[in-house]
Amino acid sequence: MSYKSTRIELTGSERTTLESWSNSHTAEQRLVLRSRIILAAADTMGTNAIAKKLNIRPATVSKWRLRFAKQRVVGLLDKEGRGRKRRYTEETTKRILEQIDKKPPSGYATWTGKLVAEALGDVSADHVWAVLRKYGIQLQRRRSWCISTDPEFTAKAADVVGLYMDPPENAVVISVDEKPHIQALERAQGYLKLPNGRALTGFSHEYKRHGTTTLFAALDVATGLVQAGHYKRRRRVDFLDFMNGVVAAYPEKELHVILDNLNTHKPQERPLARPASECPFPLHADPRKLAQPN
Repeated sequence: MSYKSTRIELTGSERTTLESWSNSHTAEQRLVLRSRIILAAADTMGTNAIAKKLNIRPATVSKWRLRFAKQRVVGLLDKEGRGRKRRYTEETTKRILEQIDKKPPSGYATWTGKLVAEALGDVSADHVWAVLRKYGIQLQRRRSWCISTDPEFTAKAADVVGLYMDPPENAVVISVDEKPHIQALERAQGYLKLPNGRALTGFSHEYKRHGTTTLFAALDVATGLVQAGHYKRRRRVDFLDFMNGVVAAYPEKELHVILDNLNTHKPQERPLARPASECPFPLHADPRKLAQPN
């Protein structure tokens, strides 16, 4: 017994819509397939012929031919509410973020994705990690900070930021810091002879200690030029000697020097071996160290 296929006739607007869907590279593939079924049916192709051409079951072709005949183009669209339901919502994200603010279980220093999932009970560890990645949260990272006790912190920070962002015209801004206790090691240089006759030159593990050294450095913020000096110790007299060299490199220039609030940097009666009234530049405390008590 043979069955007669449902006849499909298209209006001009319906054909235009179906052709745009069938040729689209961004539409959902199921909508593309349904459009091609109806276009082929409108060209008087039989159900079996369409199924063979599109490599699908004849029952699928019959289903969409009948639905189109009853509902037209709207029948090819999915009904609202179809598809996989969302397992996790924004409420789940909120619960995860609230959980990591709590104290971790006994015996653990920090939370992990697995511990958070176990504490919540109905959330997978994979989803916990996905939420943490979304918000850039790293559970193992530890951050620290200290609060300034200086009542003039705001004014000092504004002064330094202003120098970096908008330096005075025809003035030079210098940023100064030092690295103390650098190991002065003299390593033995030699060579290693290989079985094939070749030799590798380099430094052996043996070395001779020559104490420690302190490196002072002054960075010209505008040009990137760095002046450096090595000293045996980190004393006020060493700092003043280094800064006198920096000042000498900028004759007749207005200098602004930014440095931290180390005790050897704080001016006393004779900053830079000159009377206080003749100090060649104002000193500015570095905001990176302002949070430390004076």
